[in-house]
Amino acid sequence: MDTGGSSGLAQSAAVKLSEMGERTKQFGNAMKAPDHQRRIILVIVCVALLLDNMLYMVIVPIIPDYLADLELEQAEHVHIHVHGNASMNSTMSSAQAKSNRDSLDVQIGVLFASKAILQLLVNPLSGTFIDRVGYDIPLLIGLTVMFFSTCIFAFAENYATLFFARSLQGLGSAFADTSGIAMIADKYTEESERSKALGIALAFISFGSLVAPPFGGILYEFAGKRVPFIVLAVVCLVDGILLLTVIKPFSNRNRDNMPVGTPMYKLMVDPYIAVVAGALTVCNIPLAFLEPTIANWMESTMHSTKWQMGLCWLPAFFPHVLGVYMTVKLASKYPNLQWFYGALGMVIIGASSCTVPACKTFGQLIAPLCGICFGIALVDTALLPTLAFLVDVRHVSVYGSVYAIADISYSVAYAMGPIVAGNIVHNYGFVQLNLGMGLVNVLYAPALLLLRKVCQMKPSYSERDNLLVDDDEPEGLCDTIKMEERRGKKKSYSTAGNCVPVVVAEENGLGFDGLRAETRASSDESFGPEYS
Repeated sequence: MDTGGSSGLAQSAAVKLSEMGERTKQFGNAMKAPDHQRRIILVIVCVALLLDNMLYMVIVPIIPDYLADLELEQAEHVHIHVHGNASMNSTMSSAQAKSNRDSLDVQIGVLFASKAILQLLVNPLSGTFIDRVGYDIPLLIGLTVMFFSTCIFAFAENYATLFFARSLQGLGSAFADTSGIAMIADKYTEESERSKALGIALAFISFGSLVAPPFGGILYEFAGKRVPFIVLAVVCLVDGILLLTVIKPFSNRNRDNMPVGTPMYKLMVDPYIAVVAGALTVCNIPLAFLEPTIANWMESTMHSTKWQMGLCWLPAFFPHVLGVYMTVKLASKYPNLQWFYGALGMVIIGASSCTVPACKTFGQLIAPLCGICFGIALVDTALLPTLAFLVDVRHVSVYGSVYAIADISYSVAYAMGPIVAGNIVHNYGFVQLNLGMGLVNVLYAPALLLLRKVCQMKPSYSERDNLLVDDDEPEGLCDTIKMEERRGKKKSYSTAGNCVPVVVAEENGLGFDGLRAETRASSDESFGPEYS
């Protein structure tokens, strides 16, 4: 037996195992690096937003046809004996068909709106919860709920189950969307990086919304109802596993040291945040109101085919991505004009909405729909980072509640869309609907002039000190230290002795709350009862 050869092989195997262990260690250390962590978090959040919007829109080509088949199957099991002549039978059959069609339209509208309505109701609670526990656990909760809702969608066989699955998705979205966007704002603190990261997230949202209808329609046509939802459920499961392995939301971390966020009701009455929230609602109304009504209008006015109605929004993905890219580039070069980009987007949305009823062919319709999505990209990409900036400079840098307000703004538009839009078209007409939406967007655009004061501020200064009114007091450790230093410079003396370094405080066992109390006490001694 060749013992020399065996020992050589053993040594070679040991060397290879050692090299593999070293590479694994290096990979683990690289994954722990802040830049890599941020990129992975961005990927996880973008996939979650993609899934949520695909699940929201994938039912558009599936549910109407599926519900019609369900009603037909139920009708086949019901034996109706009608007495009378043939004309009377024909009249009753026609009236019954019209009644069934109206009932089906109501069912579809309520089913579509149920997700946004529940999301609207849950967001105030989810925003506060996110501020208390952080961003990772709520994101995991949202992904878990979305996974189960998608599975229920796949195997649902009646309207009640579909309605429950759709409402359950709204619950998951209230946690996943809000915590995901807030996590991006928290990890990317530089304004240029934050705008770029949120722009990438918006591109995934657009991709999910616009690609989901043809994705669902093709798979439904050739593979059945269950396959599209099973595919989305698998992707959701993979994203959740990635979140558990990379971010490790249940690791033993001390969450008591987290700063206390500003309550949502205080954020809602902030005039700057209110203006941004209103703009997010108004700019999304055309998209939310056209999605449930444009198919019937295309069929009645231009006799469009099924594939044209299904693909009419797909070309709009490209101008949406272009709008995101342009806004990110312009914001990095001219950051003081964020308000102008948003106002310009609302004017483009208004003009495009007014143009939709004038289109006579499918090709003509593509242009205003692209204009609407391009304008929405300008508004969202400019104003979503502005919300985080407003929280940074006027409140405490905890972003759960402020992005819950943004999610509420979107939910208001999409909750009203399937229910209100149909009634407006029925009572006033499709032309009046579009003219009204366009006029509202154009009239709201000047309101963004209020944000000029905020957008012109330099991040290196104490922005919150500039924006606070006289009777406001500093909130949180960062505000107290910054305002103390600013006041100290004005009085020509150093306040370095009043600011306790975080590292020293942790070594002395103070923690974040103890440090805040000690800093507030030193601030009271320096400036008197006005800031106590």
